[in-house]
Amino acid sequence: SAAISACEKGGKWEFALQLFRVASQSRLNLDAIIFSAAISSCEKQGEWAKALQVFGLMAQRRVEMDVIIYNAAISACEKGGEWKTASQLFGMMATKNIESTVITFNAMISACEKVGKWEEALNLLSAMAPRTLQPSAITLNAAISACTKISKWEDSLRLFSAMLQSKVESTLITFNAVISACERGGEWKKALQFFSAMVQRMAEVDKITCSAAISACEKGGEWEKALHLLDVITQ
Repeated sequence: SAAISACEKGGKWEFALQLFRVASQSRLNLDAIIFSAAISSCEKQGEWAKALQVFGLMAQRRVEMDVIIYNAAISACEKGGEWKTASQLFGMMATKNIESTVITFNAMISACEKVGKWEEALNLLSAMAPRTLQPSAITLNAAISACTKISKWEDSLRLFSAMLQSKVESTLITFNAVISACERGGEWKKALQFFSAMVQRMAEVDKITCSAAISACEKGGEWEKALHLLDVITQ
């Protein structure tokens, strides 16, 4: 188990899986640590199907599963765009009385965001408070992005406001999502306000930020502001 865990933590995920295959075919007793490392290796390679195979083998061998195992499996499904499977695993946790963590909700909300399930993302976010779980920047970024993708710009701004009130540190991803939300909603003035706030707070922009801000101005017929913004960016 030490060798597999070392490979997983050291980024040698393929080698970790090779070791796991050898160990699983032998008569060795595989413990939860070995299974956890194998599932994490699959997750980091984006191999959600393999992660579920390992998860299934764990169930067959009646190895006790904890929140770490479920988090790794849900994260693997999230990275593979398998929202339904991630939701099934999340439901299994509840039936087995395994307490979800912020990491669990991060993976679930990100899974929703990738497939445009904005209502489910917001429901999950609301479910954190009764569990006394504090959303992180990753949680809120995923929820904001989920709303942005289907042009729910008002919900995106509401979440961003809640983020500021909770004193969770906003990131480049946060501002990109919010500015994109304003652009999709035709709110060019708000887009520029957020762009200015971003430059002042972070002194950092990228192509996504600039494209969204310029596009917002163009959609609002503010071509002079779009040109000015382009000129500022290219200086």
